[in-house]
Amino acid sequence: MVEASFSVIRVGESVWATWEPEPGVYHLDWLQPVLDGAHARGISVVLGTPTYAVPPWLRAMDPDLAGEAATGVRQPWGWRQEVDITHPLFRQHAEGVIRAILARYAKHPAIIGYQVDNEPGALLLHNQRVFEGFLRWLEGRYGDVETLNREWGLTFWSQRIRSWDELWRPDGNHSPQYQIEWRRYQAELVTDFIAWQAGIVREYSDPRQFVTTCISYERKPINDEKLVQELDVTAGNPYYMMQEALRIGVEVPRTALWWTSGVWALYGQGDRMFSSAQAPFLVTETNAQSIGQSHWQHHTPYPGQIALAGLALVARGARMIEYWQWQTPHYGIETYWGGVLPHSGQPGRIYREIAELGHRLRDLGPHLEGFTPDADVALLYSIDNKYSFEFYPPLADAVGGPDRTSYLRIFDRYYRAAFEAGIQSRIVHADQFRQRDAADFAAEFPTLIVPTLYIADDGMLDALVRYAEAGGHLVIGIRTGYGDHIARARPERAPGRLAAAAGVWYDEYSTLDAPVGIDGTTFDGGQAEGWADALIADGADVVATYSSGIYAGRPAITSREHGAGRVTYVGTLPDLALGTSILRWAVPMTSASEWRTDASVTVTSGTSAAGRVWFISNWSPDPATAHPPQRRGEEPIVLEPWDVTVLVEQRDPESGAVSTPIPERVEQS
Repeated sequence: MVEASFSVIRVGESVWATWEPEPGVYHLDWLQPVLDGAHARGISVVLGTPTYAVPPWLRAMDPDLAGEAATGVRQPWGWRQEVDITHPLFRQHAEGVIRAILARYAKHPAIIGYQVDNEPGALLLHNQRVFEGFLRWLEGRYGDVETLNREWGLTFWSQRIRSWDELWRPDGNHSPQYQIEWRRYQAELVTDFIAWQAGIVREYSDPRQFVTTCISYERKPINDEKLVQELDVTAGNPYYMMQEALRIGVEVPRTALWWTSGVWALYGQGDRMFSSAQAPFLVTETNAQSIGQSHWQHHTPYPGQIALAGLALVARGARMIEYWQWQTPHYGIETYWGGVLPHSGQPGRIYREIAELGHRLRDLGPHLEGFTPDADVALLYSIDNKYSFEFYPPLADAVGGPDRTSYLRIFDRYYRAAFEAGIQSRIVHADQFRQRDAADFAAEFPTLIVPTLYIADDGMLDALVRYAEAGGHLVIGIRTGYGDHIARARPERAPGRLAAAAGVWYDEYSTLDAPVGIDGTTFDGGQAEGWADALIADGADVVATYSSGIYAGRPAITSREHGAGRVTYVGTLPDLALGTSILRWAVPMTSASEWRTDASVTVTSGTSAAGRVWFISNWSPDPATAHPPQRRGEEPIVLEPWDVTVLVEQRDPESGAVSTPIPERVEQS
């Protein structure tokens, strides 16, 4: 590890039965030589609490400990995270083992922080205790059943209730109002669980030690923006497909939500992690090589891809890169989840490439103090809308059924369009935006993209209008402004409270079973997909129209000046070509506009105490070239296959000249 420039390890999070082999009997000594050895070698330690893998002796105490993914259907034991995290018996024993570990090791000088639990939120819990808690939660929000009946519209289908115990279980629910509240409640359970653990840990930790958890962002009961408010730093586990999936210009389908495919999506994972707290983050797990829990998925990285991907995450705000795991295990479900070392335990190519990245990060580290990634545009992200569209999606899938990934499909289309346009993005949660002063936000982000915002109260929509009034260019997509805070359709012409500022309205809309062309001179090609609003301009300029289909000749995209800014309404889901053209029009100048590069090269940047830091990356098996801005008079940068160069741009305080020292490149082996 020392030879590979490893500076941090994570230990202890998966082995509750080792810590506590019998109830109340703690075996703690085994970690001492690990911590001592790490400290002696200058390696810091993140200590994990072991609560996500329950020991068999605890399971045997009460069958009700098992979480229920559906009412009355207990999770079978033999996996992990099968437990009801609200169960008092689980909490009692979890607290016991946490306190035993912390009392012994919290003051060890090797420990720099704690990870509580691991990838929380594996289940939407349906246990009786959880449902009863949901009823109390609803009573706290609505006060009485008559208010609930009115707010949820339970006259429909004769669903009015007389008392709280008449409310149906979530398994059979078909009400979008019920569903959004159920999902919010589930997210609060996970946030409360992590906050509870963090509170215990802080009784023992000292100010130099941080507390975090590692987030798997697509787990259903996760509201990352709320969750990280209980922690000191955001941490996440970005997994991604490698080989051809990291080649620009090649499309490899995404086959699971917990990993991504595509260079744009890797950057997107970094920007999502930054968005949680609008701050740099830790990568607590990522690919060392193959990922998966069997033999069937083995896409070991091409030479150079490890450093390329690792530095891409650093470029979007990562302050630590940890790999899961050190050595590939010889047993268990993750026998073929490739680690830094193979089954033989002998260093090979993967070890050498991670070591090379470690050396580069060691040298680069001093230049990244206070680093913040650049952003040319802000994209609004809404957890509530994601919850709602998983239940009540606006888009159809390939066979005409409901597309439960509609929110990601819409949001990712705009994010990827920005990437294809060479635009660096800042993802901002809806509540984070709402808390900002409109003028300040418009000054920092002159363009705000709202891909879709169906779930929004009046105050949120008014905040968007104020942003445009203050000078921002507000670009809003389908379904924005149509619903309220509990998914009720608003009783006014869409897009509701945004209509006057946008200068456009509609009452009619249609699914698009096939793409439809777009006419207009502003955008360079592209098509409308999935959805079409029948827009009626009412003061707005018509920027593009539908070329065919049910709304042929009707406005598809409009734009109107409002206050000191502008509101653009995109009444369809643009395909990638149209989306890219829209983003280039909305954000004509970017941080990297003056760079000229081959098609396989990305240029990303950020600012630190040392100056501006540039990451120039070649996502291709072929050499490529990047030309810096001509005003700097620098030679072109020649990149090897799967290569990345990092430049630190500094301004000489005396001459004012710009210099760009290049950290020493480590040759690929």
